[in-house]
Amino acid sequence: MGSAAWGLLALYLGTLLLAAWPLGIWLARISSGRLPGWMQRLEASVFRLAGTSADRTMNWWQYALALLAFNAIGLLAVYALQRLQAGLPLNPAGMAAISPDSAFNTAISFVANTNWQGYGGESTMSYLTQLLALAVQNFLSAATGIAVVFALFRGFAARATGVIGNFWVDVTRITAWLLLPLSLALALLLAGNGVIQNFDAYQDVATLETTAYQVPKTGADGLPVKDAQGAPVMQGATTGTQTLAMGPVASQEAIKMLGTNGGGFFNANSAHPFENPNAVTNFLQMLSIFLIPAALCFAFGREVGDRRQGWAVLAAMTVMFVIAVAAIVPAEQAGNPLLAPLGVDQLASAWQAGGNMEGKETRFGITASAVLAGITPAAACGAVPAGPESFPPLGGMVPMVMMQLGEVVFGGTGTGLYGMLVFAILAVFISGLMIGRTPEYLGKKIESHEMKLTSVVILVTPILVLAGTAIAVLAGAGRAGVANPGAHGFSEILYALTSAGNNNGSAFAGLSANTPFYNTLLGVAMWLGRFGVIVPVLAMAGSLAAKKRLPVTPGTMPTHGPLFVLLLIGTVLLVGLLNYVPALALGPVVEHLMLWPAH
Repeated sequence: MGSAAWGLLALYLGTLLLAAWPLGIWLARISSGRLPGWMQRLEASVFRLAGTSADRTMNWWQYALALLAFNAIGLLAVYALQRLQAGLPLNPAGMAAISPDSAFNTAISFVANTNWQGYGGESTMSYLTQLLALAVQNFLSAATGIAVVFALFRGFAARATGVIGNFWVDVTRITAWLLLPLSLALALLLAGNGVIQNFDAYQDVATLETTAYQVPKTGADGLPVKDAQGAPVMQGATTGTQTLAMGPVASQEAIKMLGTNGGGFFNANSAHPFENPNAVTNFLQMLSIFLIPAALCFAFGREVGDRRQGWAVLAAMTVMFVIAVAAIVPAEQAGNPLLAPLGVDQLASAWQAGGNMEGKETRFGITASAVLAGITPAAACGAVPAGPESFPPLGGMVPMVMMQLGEVVFGGTGTGLYGMLVFAILAVFISGLMIGRTPEYLGKKIESHEMKLTSVVILVTPILVLAGTAIAVLAGAGRAGVANPGAHGFSEILYALTSAGNNNGSAFAGLSANTPFYNTLLGVAMWLGRFGVIVPVLAMAGSLAAKKRLPVTPGTMPTHGPLFVLLLIGTVLLVGLLNYVPALALGPVVEHLMLWPAH
């Protein structure tokens, strides 16, 4: 990594720290309910209409049932809006109804905060669907993740109460007092810097040059003409116009990034010039992805009464993130050794001499693209400024590994921190075994019940990812979607299941996944990967909330110093990654070795 890359990384992390610190204070106040009087009076009327109040608390299973019911209703609403969009307003392009399997996949995707897209947004979704279905779920799925980590905060902080808050109160406060104001501010900044925001019809514009292309020849009956081998007969065609998609993009882009959602208005996502036109918007988007996950670390320290705990978790996340970026950037800057001056044409040699620009936007270049490619998989956000399919094997493997760690390196809004806290519980359990002492974390004994729940949380996604990959590789319908055979094709499938199971949403893009097989398989992986983790985390919060807080003694293991940070990183890497090593060896590792046939 050169000085420019290190400089960008330092600027990014420094700005993130300055922005996340005050936001962490506000998040702690939302979590504890210490809000200004006018806010409490305003929300009290809303709670009365909803039949609840800020004083009404829930145990863990009541909290979990409310959460599941809320998200199930969202699932049905998003599905219905897609299926009915052809007859609904705000559809100037006349988009047809979405097919049942694609609507099923997309509904689960946005409710689960995955935002996997097997479709092109600008050519599939009406403005109403984008706004009322997708953008609304961007808010609510992010609020759900933050609510779960708030419940875990209370589990650690409670003194044998057994209650972890009120889901309806939490999701309302998070949406109204955090996500809405932040999204409004970011949307104004993005729109002011060139991200489009309108409800215009799509625009046909004249191109600077006439484009020639091939189309199938049709007969008098309107059907394609085929040759003797049954292949369609192609004929030349030209066009001098291009259709430019319009729409309310800035408003959706803001919550897409802040909520670590990632589902873009355009198929090209954050590589599209209407979504991400310049270096300023690119930096704002990079910053917004990590903003709430980093601020939650500071809120955690305040809520458990020891700010050093939040710093320790944030330090572990930051170290792993820096290592990931330090691996991606050199891989991209090195380029493809097969295009080195070994007899290939001079243009290709000169092009690769400056690094791998394949799949990159020239307005961002390799460094900014690679840094953001490290941010999005680390934060459970599928927004990418470049094509991961075009990354060299090691450059593409790092985002995959970041997801396979459980999305705990900053991770999604709420999901990253509660995932990291589960690993912290495992780390203190392992250390307790080594010294023969009952493990404790933040004054709570870690016993067999917590460890069973920890095992479930850690094993859910590897089972979904590896079993799903095996099914896709064995099934003919799964292999049919692979664009590149061999190791890279296996990586396409593994990346897709990794992204779905860990609720990330990014894709290698070489896999044709908008089929009934993949829409169903990935939909199941997304739903279980989300709620199969959330429910045991809430059960753990309830178990911790029922325990007494123990005083600190000379034998208590400190969980805020450098030693614990290293122990936590080691636990994440060893336990989180070992499940995937054989699969990685069959995909990106083999593909990397294939780049060096002459060595």
